[in-house]
Amino acid sequence: MSSSVPTSLANGRYQLGQLVGRGGMAEVRVALDKRLGRTVAIKIMRSDLANDEIFLTRFRREAHSVAQMNNPNIVNIYDSGEETIVNESGQTERVPYLVMEYVKGQTLRDIIKANGPLSQRDAEQVMLGVLNALEYSHRMGIIHRDIKPGNIMISDQGVVKVMDFGIARALDDSAATMTQSQGVVGTAQYLSPEQARGETVDMRSDLYSAGCVLYEMLTGRPPFTGDSAVAIAYQHVSEAATPPSAVIPGLPKMWDNICAKAMAKDRQNRYATATEFKNDILTFMNGGVPIAATFNQLTDLANPVARGGETATQVMTPPQVTTQTNPVMPVTTNPFVETGDGETRAQQREAEQQRKKKRIIIAVVCAIVAIAAICGIVFALMHSKKTQMVTVPTFSSSTTEAGAEAKLEAAGLKIKVETDTNSTEPKGTFTKQSPAGGKKVAAGSTVKVWFSAGPSTGTVPDVSGKSQDDARSALEAAGFKVAASTQTEDSDTVAKDNVTRTSPAAGSKQSKGTTILLYISSGMTKVPDGLVGQSKDTVLSTLQKRGFNTSVEEENSDTVPSGAVTRLDPVPGTSIEQGSTINVYVSKGKEQVTVPSVVGATYASAKATLEGLGFTVSNSTQGAKDTDLVTAQNPAAGTQADKGASITLTTKSASSSSSASTSSSAGSTSQGTDNQQGSGQSGNNG
Repeated sequence: MSSSVPTSLANGRYQLGQLVGRGGMAEVRVALDKRLGRTVAIKIMRSDLANDEIFLTRFRREAHSVAQMNNPNIVNIYDSGEETIVNESGQTERVPYLVMEYVKGQTLRDIIKANGPLSQRDAEQVMLGVLNALEYSHRMGIIHRDIKPGNIMISDQGVVKVMDFGIARALDDSAATMTQSQGVVGTAQYLSPEQARGETVDMRSDLYSAGCVLYEMLTGRPPFTGDSAVAIAYQHVSEAATPPSAVIPGLPKMWDNICAKAMAKDRQNRYATATEFKNDILTFMNGGVPIAATFNQLTDLANPVARGGETATQVMTPPQVTTQTNPVMPVTTNPFVETGDGETRAQQREAEQQRKKKRIIIAVVCAIVAIAAICGIVFALMHSKKTQMVTVPTFSSSTTEAGAEAKLEAAGLKIKVETDTNSTEPKGTFTKQSPAGGKKVAAGSTVKVWFSAGPSTGTVPDVSGKSQDDARSALEAAGFKVAASTQTEDSDTVAKDNVTRTSPAAGSKQSKGTTILLYISSGMTKVPDGLVGQSKDTVLSTLQKRGFNTSVEEENSDTVPSGAVTRLDPVPGTSIEQGSTINVYVSKGKEQVTVPSVVGATYASAKATLEGLGFTVSNSTQGAKDTDLVTAQNPAAGTQADKGASITLTTKSASSSSSASTSSSAGSTSQGTDNQQGSGQSGNNG
């Protein structure tokens, strides 16, 4: 690896985080996919492996093929690419990388290192997950080539996830020489004999490595250890592992048979498929007797190499009985003289001869029985070779039950139809077969063919408020798939980047395998509508329950009753951050205005004055004119009235007012004259 690790990849799409693992070929970092808002793991390959164009071509092709796999026991690959960086020497390097599913949990290596051997039940569950992954990958044409505890993850939910599919294959196809600095395709403790010899590998090589992993889970240690990788590889080729039951007293010896079958030196004697391996484990753990592992014991009798030895098959001969000869001793005593226990020496020699004859007879009988058994096995094997062998047809998802039966009958085979109750495929869809397509079997054999019973249904769990990773884990644990893309929406209460809801909705019944779409909180929310006109207490309670802060102000309103909300700021429908403050305006009722005095003013002037203050004006005088003078008003001047209230005016013609004034003046003058006259008269009288 270059020491100049970038902080982001793909033009900033992937923001790199902490280092979570490092190997001989790459390092793995946790990262945030900013485009999809999800946590991923990114494996950044060593830059020196990226300088080979052949490697790059094979790497791209392999990444593409592995990315097509979709299995719950395989760590998914989402994306791949190459990042151009500048190293410490100032040179430009291309660093290839893979974007993978991020799994929270521990590797099987770490679990065994911390806890020692697993229980039989735990070992079974882990191995079934590994074999499910291999069963699927082999069907897709992908050979892992590096199955080991360090490449097996156990998630926090207990799901087995196999990692690093296809990487070893991409390296193996490279033109680069496999040196110590580059690492080896496969890890020494789990290397199949054919890998150690540099021969072509196939899916049975993966099954050998899986057998080594099973051995380590049961015993807490690898089947072979040594001071160097070469020493360990030699043991894989030439030596037999100590049976697990000899390492762990009390462990059922059937585990010895299963491990021996998986780890047979000759791949022809191993399990042919991951399905066969898996079926033996299931049979044993359910109380049955595994067929393949039991048959392996019989074939070992006729093939010592299959038991791990290098000795070629030899013809067995009866054991040669030889009598022990003693140095000739001079006879100094009479053979017929009794010994201390009452027998003559001659009688003793005769008894010894009888015992030797018995031993010879027993040895010969045992040899004959052994030869007969071996001859019977060899005869059976030779006879089986004469049996007509046929190829099992290969079926696909489009194969119908009738079509499968017709193909098998044409090949001289029988069919046994099984129902697959764990499939997410539509009812009647072909899902698997045993033996696998392409395998040679005896004519007349029975082939099991499974067809889906239809997806079982389940209830979509409520994941609202959870993080995206936790929501995905919960949905997948319930048997559903989760869409790679998400939808963003506003939410009142769900924190930013957490799940607001799902589609289909939580609580609904859906077929297992249905793809669930996650809706993610944007961290924003909308000001609710429909609150204007409601009471202040109701509005405040509603806003506070939805996580908003509130501020209250009062104002007059001509239309909203006192105590009710007149408006909100920001206005309803506006997107704002969660927890923002909303200003609530509450009505004080209509505005109160002091009525002015307009008596004595013309009607037109009085009307203009009152309407300018917001009042409405009416005239109680019939036929009044704008020039008429106001003689009275109601309400009276100086009183408080609502803005918009009606003021009634009483008017009188200006000419009538003028005449009245003139008469009044004349009367006053006459009165004054009279007074003067009176005064005069009074004076005169005086």
